Amino acid sequence: MTENVTIALIGGGRIGEALLGGLVAAGHESGRLVVAEPHAGRGAELTERYGVRTVTGIADAVDGAGLVVIAVKPDVVAAVLPEVKGALAPGAVVASVAAGVPTAVYEAALPSGTPVVRVMPNTAMLVGRSMSGISGGRDATEADVALVRGVMEAVGQTLVLPESKLDALTALSGSGPAYVFLVAEAMIDAGVDLGLTRDQATILATQTIAGAGALMVETSTSPVELRAAVTSPGGTTAAAIRTLEKNGLRPAFYDATRACAERSAELGKLS
Repeated sequence: MTENVTIALIGGGRIGEALLGGLVAAGHESGRLVVAEPHAGRGAELTERYGVRTVTGIADAVDGAGLVVIAVKPDVVAAVLPEVKGALAPGAVVASVAAGVPTAVYEAALPSGTPVVRVMPNTAMLVGRSMSGISGGRDATEADVALVRGVMEAVGQTLVLPESKLDALTALSGSGPAYVFLVAEAMIDAGVDLGLTRDQATILATQTIAGAGALMVETSTSPVELRAAVTSPGGTTAAAIRTLEKNGLRPAFYDATRACAERSAELGKLS
């Protein structure tokens, strides 16, 4: 449903490029994609790589777009919104992937009645495997949310939920990749401690994590069942799990995700 919509991306950084690449790969017509990127050299790179039009001015990108995606850092949002407002077509949808900025901020700065949709992706969108939460603002219809969902599905999976749940989502999927990276670090260091080379430990840990994730996704089997299937009574895995539980792995995740959600809420109030 996004094929006939002209999409303006505000920001050609890593997140903007990931979304751009996903849309082009999914078959979105390059002539219906325009990127506002203040650095002309970077814009030229994107044009050469994806065949899309790039401009240095935000208003030039927004003019005539049916969907405007704000893909700048949160502290830049306030500076770009006046330019978006001045060129926004009636009925155009504004989506944002800027972390922690509530829809109310956009609604207050844009023309009255502008549909705003907030998106919380994660870093895996760089490889087309994002888990993105999507929330419609006050004036966004189901069709507006569906439009944005269609765009985000070019870079991974999506989940539509109320904006009040985005802090919890941030704690799980938004920041979640960092937790997995930390686990990988710990596994690699432990492997080195056991006598493996760092290269050996790295490939063992990363492929194990990737394979375990694929098992959960592709078999739709619960983590509890999958863990039980590889944990023989009195075996090596049971010894490892017992040690992890004894050292507070589960409470640590409860505390970490709650701290993340609370910090997300705090940052939202500062926007």
